[in-house]
Amino acid sequence: MKLTLGFSPCPNDTFIFDALVNKKIDTGDLEIDVVLDDVETLNQWALRGKLDITKLSFPAFFQAASAYVLLDAGSALGKGVGPLLIKNKNHRLQDLSEERIAIPGTHTTANLLLSFAYPDATRKMPMLFSAVEDAVLTGKTDLGVIIHENRFTYQEKGLVKVTDLGEYWEEKMKVPIPLGGIAARRSLGTETIIRVNALIRKSLEFAFAAYPQITGYVKEYAQTLSEQVMRQHIELYVNNYSLDLGREGKKAIRELYNVFTTLQVNPGEAGTGNPLFLKETGS
Repeated sequence: MKLTLGFSPCPNDTFIFDALVNKKIDTGDLEIDVVLDDVETLNQWALRGKLDITKLSFPAFFQAASAYVLLDAGSALGKGVGPLLIKNKNHRLQDLSEERIAIPGTHTTANLLLSFAYPDATRKMPMLFSAVEDAVLTGKTDLGVIIHENRFTYQEKGLVKVTDLGEYWEEKMKVPIPLGGIAARRSLGTETIIRVNALIRKSLEFAFAAYPQITGYVKEYAQTLSEQVMRQHIELYVNNYSLDLGREGKKAIRELYNVFTTLQVNPGEAGTGNPLFLKETGS
């Protein structure tokens, strides 16, 4: 069986999937055709049902829930892991309804968390996540929402934090921050989906067993980052929720789903009645 799998080149994703895609674990007759791309591109592809298994932001998953189901393994949730709203240190902050804000994609959790904290912030400019810092530095936008490794580097460029959007979420909702997950096409069938979920968990367990080693596969796609930043990235976004969502993880995702449907940031397939999770009961 051959399946398409999409995830980002960021260290947390390559760390999780290294053993699976490079056959460091036994995958039996399963062949994986890998596509690495920016998460917002993967989000858009998910809305079109392009890949069999895909990393995606939770708002995109909520919209694509009629076609995809969320796996228990591979997600990025946690505390202190949320996106940051930043500005140039020389910029005088105004009412956020007047500020031009760079966001790392319309369908991202970062955009949803911005709307949750600042419902009046509507002058949004979607762009590749890696372009957000430069947009703020050059004055193309007044503010920006940064994710991924930019959390560790923005201060070096003369940028300052306005709001930790993840911290705001945690204070208000009292649950971890759901950032992104791994979803499988429902049409694959339950047996195949359960098998894929088990392999992703096994791949991550393999990676954890070798950590803090940074493999060549992770380094290959994080060429501009030091090993220290790669480890910071992995330690921030990969944790026990990545092995299994558990009750707390699923509760956090349901809370985000409720906020999504209330704000209607990206109306779409949400509310179609399909179960969100691979396992609705149990852990």
